Amino acid sequence: MLNTGQVIKVGIAQMDVVKTPDTIRTSGLGSCVGVVLYDESKKIAGLIHIMLPDSSLGRSDAINIAKFADTGIVALIDLLKAEGVQPFRLKAKIAGGAQMFQFTSHKDSMRIGPRNVEAVKEQLRKNSIPLVAEDTGGNSGRTIEFNPITCKLNIRTVNQGVSEI
Repeated sequence: MLNTGQVIKVGIAQMDVVKTPDTIRTSGLGSCVGVVLYDESKKIAGLIHIMLPDSSLGRSDAINIAKFADTGIVALIDLLKAEGVQPFRLKAKIAGGAQMFQFTSHKDSMRIGPRNVEAVKEQLRKNSIPLVAEDTGGNSGRTIEFNPITCKLNIRTVNQGVSEI
């Protein structure tokens, strides 16, 4: 089947929502986590590119809510609700959260990738959204693309090829 939709691109610390036949993609997932929330029955999906685990890490009062797991996931749920999605129908797939650099210190502040993954999972639990698949960790960057028709998340990992979850 030929997908005649557009590819909607989501940048770092951004989010967006697509309906079929469009797909949604984000690149440059290193320690960042790409979170896809989708409704299989309505064929609608949202994607957010999360940079940091917690908005308290923001350096100013005017924060970008899409940058943080604690504010971004709730905001993405709200965007999907505005499109007619019922939150109890949502499922999640995530990718990213790599440890991009090797540190000699074991300071928690240097573990941004693993902390992002933990924060995302905590927000999904708080919002009762089942995490059905993930491709997280490691030390390679990823590009992900989600197709709301098939509900498949295509993952291209640097030096490791392509997989689908």
